[in-house]
Formats: sequence, structure tokens, C-alpha cells
Amino acid sequence: MPFSSSDRASGEDAPAPARPAAPPDIQASVPVLEPPGWAVSQRALFDLLDHAWRRFARDFTGPDGRLNYTGRLTTRDGVDDFYEVFFNWPQLYLLGGADDLLPASEKHWEGVTRQLTELDMLRDEYERGYDWFHQGESLLLLYFLCMAAPERWSERALRFAELYVDPAKDNYDPEHRVITRPHNGSDPGRQGLFDGDVYPWLLKEAETYGFPLEWIPEADGGPFPLSADPRLGPQMRDRMAVGDTAVNLAAAGLVLNAWILSGDARYRDWIVEYVGVWHERTRANDGIVPDNAGPDGTVGSLLEGRWYGGHYGWSWPHGWHSVGHAACVAALAAATVTGDDDHLSMVATSLDALIERGKVMPHTEADSSLRSKWVAELGPDAHTPTLHLPFRHNDSGWFDYNPATAPVPVALWHHTASDTDRARLEGLREASGIDWRTVRPFRSKEESGHEKAWFAFLAGDDPDYPERILATAQAQIRHRLRRIDRYRDLDVPEADIHVWQQCNPVATEALVQLTWGGPQVLYNGGLQQARLRYHDAETRRAGLPPDVAALVTSIAPEATTVELVNLAPETDRTVIVQAGAFAEHTITAVRYTTCADDGWIGDMYDYGHTEPVVTEAETSCDSAFLTVRLPASTRIRLVLRLRLRTNTPSYRTPFDTPAHEPSSATEEHPA
Repeated sequence: MPFSSSDRASGEDAPAPARPAAPPDIQASVPVLEPPGWAVSQRALFDLLDHAWRRFARDFTGPDGRLNYTGRLTTRDGVDDFYEVFFNWPQLYLLGGADDLLPASEKHWEGVTRQLTELDMLRDEYERGYDWFHQGESLLLLYFLCMAAPERWSERALRFAELYVDPAKDNYDPEHRVITRPHNGSDPGRQGLFDGDVYPWLLKEAETYGFPLEWIPEADGGPFPLSADPRLGPQMRDRMAVGDTAVNLAAAGLVLNAWILSGDARYRDWIVEYVGVWHERTRANDGIVPDNAGPDGTVGSLLEGRWYGGHYGWSWPHGWHSVGHAACVAALAAATVTGDDDHLSMVATSLDALIERGKVMPHTEADSSLRSKWVAELGPDAHTPTLHLPFRHNDSGWFDYNPATAPVPVALWHHTASDTDRARLEGLREASGIDWRTVRPFRSKEESGHEKAWFAFLAGDDPDYPERILATAQAQIRHRLRRIDRYRDLDVPEADIHVWQQCNPVATEALVQLTWGGPQVLYNGGLQQARLRYHDAETRRAGLPPDVAALVTSIAPEATTVELVNLAPETDRTVIVQAGAFAEHTITAVRYTTCADDGWIGDMYDYGHTEPVVTEAETSCDSAFLTVRLPASTRIRLVLRLRLRTNTPSYRTPFDTPAHEPSSATEEHPA
């Protein structure tokens, strides 16, 4: 049953209705005769996750939520590692995790914050001063807490955003449109990039990532001991520790979160201004985002004209791995607050420049500085020729070739749903010598890395992907539980603050992809992307109800398709489907599977019929929310026509804002 021609896939030229009608209330009627394997596996994953986070909390945290650590932090590094441990715990709650997971997540934020304050790493609950590659990682926990409980977390979130929006806080110079230094935060007195006389660079790091400022005359005559290398001392402080750097773009995520919470135009205007100037610099640099601007706002003014060489920039240490993700966080923020996707071109042109310079080679022949990342991700395919992109650039040109990573191009495509962004992904897939349907049992600290296989599934090429990625998630959780036993007994957390991340047993990537129809959050400070989210109508909270499984099988522009299954044998459930991570989309029509009353029971079985008679029905809708009633042991397939980004993004829920009155994106932000 086709949709009517008046339905639209996007918000372009879509008039806002004067008074939308109440959304339909749909009831599932197709029986679950044989529960689908993906649904059973999905609910089993929820059960395992519930056991796993409780084990971690019991073995690695104290009564007030802090981590079991009594050591000292002797450098500026470390704040992110304490918060990262729990970043996806409130995300799991939002997906449908246990009721007490949210207060547990809040307790851990509070406990870790007190712990880090005692360690002199925070001031007024916020990072005293560090780079945004790490700050973005730290803040993911806060962003998900804001999404789950905005009324309790908005004060902090707005106070933190003011550190950048308010020039009096000494982080932002509105005259030159620069964040004033690479290490920034709540302590204006924390200047430079390091305490003492030399950057705390270790020999192993130097061998992996090299040195900043390789071109300075003072570097001639080496090698030098690290404690006396001129590239790690005053030269680094003078040339790289002041002015702006591209990784600061991730601060736009913090300000976007404040705008979603409050609707305050000051936050929107700051994003437009700050991201806008980096967009201008990108256009002036042949479409490649530069990585530095001096205190005067001029690219290269401290690096003798170089557009590369800034702190956490193109030359050192990570290149695209840091620059690309920060730029994407910022571009998505600007596109979100303005509705203008041209902001994304800053990222797209930079990415396309790397693709143009790509080389096909086995990873074993590449000069990658991220080799440990690829050991698990590639497995035996490390020997398979595949497309590699250059991640870094210095005076010698482009270098540091790595397999084409998917998070940034997937994030662009998910936001725009455009043919151009999809074609870029299809081109990367075609150029890859590795089958994108491959699912390897690895888990990075970013809790991502399977975007390529997910894209293949959405393209219709891998129907078994849901069960395979769910099995992979289970395997990783069980592996992490074994690690908890091992490291708890060895008391390693006293010595290594990364052990907690390696033991965090909460694995959410599979659930985000399959239930929300979105990629995992960009790890260095992004906000969640999703086609759909869910609310439990009975308990009036976010997440899938108990016993209910969801599978998004398509997020194509013409329709988003999701299957809902109630596995409970005797309990009815009611799900409220939300369009978008922030209720930013509008559902305009729904096509759904249905069974005639008693069409699958009674006399039909007397004649040997064992399958229900399923037909389709269609109804119109004009809301960000849709109520779906799921009697015990029933399922339903929904094909949702969406107008994308027609509502002002907010953390509202169907319980605190009338579901029949969505806020138009052209109207004032909802309270």
C-alpha cells in the first residue's frame, strides 16, 4: 500500500500545520508464533547488560560512586579516563536499561566529580584546562544524563557552556572569534600545555606519533633526550599553547547541549559564529579545514604561515582522527541550530580531499600510527589490500595512512539522508578490498567500529547482521566480565587508570544501531543521532519496555521501517515511538501490518491453517510521537513517513509536552 504523493521525506517546503490532529493510537494484532531470533537475542542482551553493570559497580566503585583509586594524578591528563568509564551507562538506560541504572549513573558522575576535585583536576565541577580531544570524551556522560533527566542536569550543563559563551570566562575572544588557547576550561590561570619545563612526552609516544614542530631550526642537531628536546619545551609553549586549534571545535557539542536544554539564542549564535569562522578558514584553504589560528584569528600566524601543525592537529599526534571528529561535531551542531546543512561542507570537502589522496594497500604496508587500533578491527584482513587514507600532513606532505574509517561519513549521511553522502559511503565500500559485511568480535573504548557492517545491512545486503552483531556484543560483555575478575584480583586500577575503560562491560553499539536506527555517538564530544527512540507508556520513562524488542531495518529518505515485538506471553505493553533523538522529526503517515480479529485463531486451526492472515493498513499522522499498543505475544511492522528536522530539537518527552502539539522548527524553542 503506497504512501500518498503528498507525503514528504524531508522538511523542505513543508508547511507547518496550524493545529495538528492527535496522533493515531495503533494496536498490534499479528501474533508471535515463532519469536524472531534477533528479538530473543536482543532481550537476552538487555538481561546480560543488567547483570554486567552491577558487577562493575560492585567491584570497582565505592559507596559514593567514585572509582576505587587512591593514587595521584601527576599530569593534566586523566579527567577523561575517570568519566569515560560510565559514558554509555545512561545511554543504556535511554535504550531501555533498568530503572535504577539512571540514579546509579548520576551517583557515579557525582562521585567521580568529587574524586577529581580532591585530586585538583576540576574547579567548580569542570575540567580546569585541557584539550578538547579529551574534554569531548569526558562530557559524553554529562550529555546522556541531560538527555535522560534534563530537569536535574540543565543547571550544570548551562553553567559549563557559559565558560565558552561568556567572554568574561576568558576562554573565548569574540573579536577574533577564537577560543584563546588549546588547554581551556574552568581555570583561567592554567596556561600553556604542560606544567614544568617540558611536555610530558614518553619515548614510546614519540616513537609512535613523532614530534610537534619538526621544522623549527632548533630541532636540527638532534636527537635530543626528551627532557631537553626543543620541540617539547619553550618552542612548543610559545607556538602551540596560545591561540585556537581545530580540535576546540568539539566545544560546539557542549554549547549545542545547552541550546537544546534552554533554547537560549545566545548558544545558537555562538555556534553559528564560532563554527562559521572555521568554515571560512576551510574555504580559504582549498576545502581542507586548517588546524590552527593565532590569537589574532589568522591561520598560521604562530607557525610561519602553516595551516597545519597546531596542537592535536594535522601533524601531531592524530591528524584526521582528532581534527575530523571535532569538525564533524561542530558542523552537525551548526546544521542543527540553523537548519542549514551547508555547514557540513566544512567536513565533507576535507574528507573528500583525503579520499582523493587514498591508496590501496595491505595495512601491513602502511605507515599507520594507530596500528594497535587496527589489529582487532582488521584481524586477518590486515594483509588484504584495501583503501587507506592519509590522516596526517607536515612539511613533507601527506602521511600516516589508515583504512578509511566510517564514523564521520556515516554521521554526515545519517544527518542529511542525501544522495551525495550515501554515494560517498558506497564509493568507499566499492574501493574497499574488505567485505563490509564482516563482523569482528572487538570492542574499542569508543564502543563503535561496526558502522560498515551496519550500513551493509541497511543497504539490504546482510539480513543476518542483527543476530551476528548481538552475538558479538554478548561475547564482548562476557569477555569484559572475565577482565573484571582478573584486574580486581590484581588490584591493577591502582596503577593504570585505563583499566576501567577496558573492563567497562556496558556494550551499546548494537542496541543503538538496531533499535534507534542510528550510529554510535561521535566519541570526541558528539551528541546522539537516531531516527527513532522509544518510551514506556506504563512507567512514563524513556526506553523500550520490558519484553519488547525493536529492529530498524531501513532509514531511507522515503521511509523509516521498524519492527516491534512483545515477547511477553501474558503481559501487554505500550510503546511510544519518537521520531529523532530530540523529537526533531515529524511522522506524517504510518503503514503497518495488521491481522483481522480472530483471523489467526479459532476455526482456521481446525482446517490445518497455522499462519496468520496478515494485511497492511495505513493512517495519517502529524506528530513527533506515535503510540503503539502491543498485546502479549504480538508483533507489528511500521513503515514511517518522516519529515526530517521539522521540529525544534529538545529533550521533551511525550509525558511533559502534549504529543499532539509538536513545536515547529520555525517557532520558539519549547520550554
